[in-house]
Amino acid sequence: MTPSTGLAADCVEALRLAVGREPDAATAYERYLALATAIRGRQLGAWLDTESRRRQAGTKRVHYLSLEFLVGRSLQNAVLNLDLEDAARDGVHALGVVLEDLYEAEHDAALGNGGLGRLAACFLDALATQGYPAVGHGIRYEYGMFRQEIRDGAQVERPDNWLYRGNPWELSRPDERVQVHFGGHVEYATDAGGGLSVRWLPAASLWAVPYITLVPGWRNGVSNPLVLWEAVSGDDFNLAYFNDGDYIRAVEDQARDETISKVLYPGDASAAGKALRLKQQYFFVAAALARILNEHLAEGGAPATLPERVAIHLNDTHPVVAVPELMRLLLDVHGLGWDAAWDITTRTFAYTNHTLMPEALERWDVGLFGSLLPRHLDLCNEINRRFLDEVARRWPGDAGRIERLSIFEGFGADQRIRMANLAIVGSHSVNGVAELHSALLKRDLFSDFHTLWPDKLRNVTNGVTQRRWLRQANPALARLITDAIGERWVTDLEALAELAPLADDAAFREAWWDIKRLNVRVLAHQLAAAAGGPASVPSGVPTGAPAGAPKGVALDPDSLFDVQVKRIHEYKRQLMNLLRVLAQYLRIKDAPNGDWTPRTVLMAGKAAPGYWAAKQIIRLACDIGRCIDTDPQVRPWLRLVFVPNYGVSLAERIFPASDLSEQISTAGTEASGTGNMKFALNGALTIGTLDGANIEIAEAVGRENIFIFGLTEPEVAALRNSGYRPRDFYEGNAELRRVLDLVASGALSPGDPDRYAGLVHELLAYDPYLVLADFADYLEAQDAAADCFRDPQRWTAMAIRNVAAMGRFSSDRSVRDYAEGIWGMAPLT
Repeated sequence: MTPSTGLAADCVEALRLAVGREPDAATAYERYLALATAIRGRQLGAWLDTESRRRQAGTKRVHYLSLEFLVGRSLQNAVLNLDLEDAARDGVHALGVVLEDLYEAEHDAALGNGGLGRLAACFLDALATQGYPAVGHGIRYEYGMFRQEIRDGAQVERPDNWLYRGNPWELSRPDERVQVHFGGHVEYATDAGGGLSVRWLPAASLWAVPYITLVPGWRNGVSNPLVLWEAVSGDDFNLAYFNDGDYIRAVEDQARDETISKVLYPGDASAAGKALRLKQQYFFVAAALARILNEHLAEGGAPATLPERVAIHLNDTHPVVAVPELMRLLLDVHGLGWDAAWDITTRTFAYTNHTLMPEALERWDVGLFGSLLPRHLDLCNEINRRFLDEVARRWPGDAGRIERLSIFEGFGADQRIRMANLAIVGSHSVNGVAELHSALLKRDLFSDFHTLWPDKLRNVTNGVTQRRWLRQANPALARLITDAIGERWVTDLEALAELAPLADDAAFREAWWDIKRLNVRVLAHQLAAAAGGPASVPSGVPTGAPAGAPKGVALDPDSLFDVQVKRIHEYKRQLMNLLRVLAQYLRIKDAPNGDWTPRTVLMAGKAAPGYWAAKQIIRLACDIGRCIDTDPQVRPWLRLVFVPNYGVSLAERIFPASDLSEQISTAGTEASGTGNMKFALNGALTIGTLDGANIEIAEAVGRENIFIFGLTEPEVAALRNSGYRPRDFYEGNAELRRVLDLVASGALSPGDPDRYAGLVHELLAYDPYLVLADFADYLEAQDAAADCFRDPQRWTAMAIRNVAAMGRFSSDRSVRDYAEGIWGMAPLT
């Protein structure tokens, strides 16, 4: 039986027997549940077959540990990957609905925040499509990242209760729960043979319950599991307290334990918040390692053979406590000696670094770490002692090098554990995620480690899955490409190179331009309120406005759609973008009858709840947008819209409609970026600095097909070393001075004239990310982009060449690099 056989009948049966509705009485969401249930049954068969083949072949499997998996919606991805689109249309026709309506009924899974989580999701898709046995491990957040609302121009965080109606894609496995311990103390004793006996006597325990979501490969019969762990209290409901009327005390222990899987990145300003974050990290790591080791032993393996059958990958520093946890299991549970256990541990783990900024590398207070994980603190001390003995033998008397390499920093009450150092010491491979990033890790951040182990640090440039970000997100463009060169690009993105000659084909350019403008019109409709938006939208496309879309904003679909969507952070320089918008605003005010290129600037992203500057940037964007919207001289030529609650499904609509992709971080600060790849894959031209993967994109597409500006990383370093004075740029650039004076004047916030005084002061006095230094060059690049857009033939040819050069930026290539160069594993045959 093929996956499509009988799907229509299964949908009706699922609606009646699993949902409890007749087709004519069901809601759209209930019909979605029926289709999801029917499709999940087909995924289960593929998963069981994949597991059977893996066990028979003895194929090595990778376990990918990540605090985030930003998977977005699952229905459309499953329909396309399982080749069920025609069958699904027939199936939902039997339910009386259109397939696209059911796609819109699904809520995004709130399991991540940004690039880190979306990369992990892309990798799971690529691993399944390439046929590599893999398991993702993370946390089943009840609320995940917050839902962003904009009230009076300010960000407001609201709970994102994405599970309130359940999740039809997951399988609960309560019988496979794992006990996780915290606190207590460690007892050391000498056994009868004179060996050391260690017992961790924890003070508290809870259960980790696995929920399994299946990730299908592209039409290859492979399906891999994503295991998300939910915290369940080990303390039962206390009936005695309840019967005595103490209702809060009856449930408080249970509520405390289960907060661990409530929210992604709980606030860490308080001691309780810091403790909760550390508990989260150990919780899912301990559960994952217990499951991994138990499965390995159940399949006939032994602890000593773990590295031959299992690779464990640490996605950033969040899961690095896995290093001492595996040592604890091997030493205390399985009775291995230190040398054997350490050899197994280091050959099993690999670590990816995702940041160049030292302040973003996790460091845990030793007092907190020891209070929650006393045995692990002892193990970290012993790992560090043995490691520093090796360093001292290599560089005797070099106290400075020893201090820099040590897993611990500081002394006494201020001592902290450097998790990145622990990851490097405990892994056989460490990689950056773009060529510049990896080079800077070797030269600067981890230079001493690179000197010690020159073969350990390497590069694997990030990638994105073309199946989600082109085939699914941009079906019209995907069809045009497939009609031109065939569908091989869906699993071999290098095939897009065949598009390059078509950049000179006038008919192909015209078809390409028409699709782009169609996507822009669809997005403009979706972002508009019913009263202010377009009256109609092309048939066959979804029409639901994204949740939280700005109201009353009618956008010009023929304007240049200029987009910056990503986490709001000062180094990503959304502030420089806003200052540029104000400069353009003032130019138009000075010459309202000028021949301007119409431009719509879209911005979206969430600011961390405690990040004052990022929240101010959002507020400034909203104030500038209102200023432009109320100015009839400027409004025909320029719009600025901040779109709330940016997430995967909204991104799937924005990328296909974008003309210009803003990738403007300060050179030397962005590790890689993947949004830059998604934009370019959908035919948006990049305006950006030579930072992160922008460098490799520029190499691939050619400098004539990208708008590069700004200081390079060596120039950034030289300017900082020479004593950067941002006020010099302010005083030396009349246009910049006029823009900053406008922001500082309070004219953009008349009810609160001092609203941005602090933001302007920080720029003029410090400007850590060199916004003012790059401003003039940024404006020149923007002018060049505006001039180019006025020639649709030229612009479209550049867009086609961008897409044709995206082959190297597939997550399929990335996971092959990991599998062949780091994990040492082969795909299933």
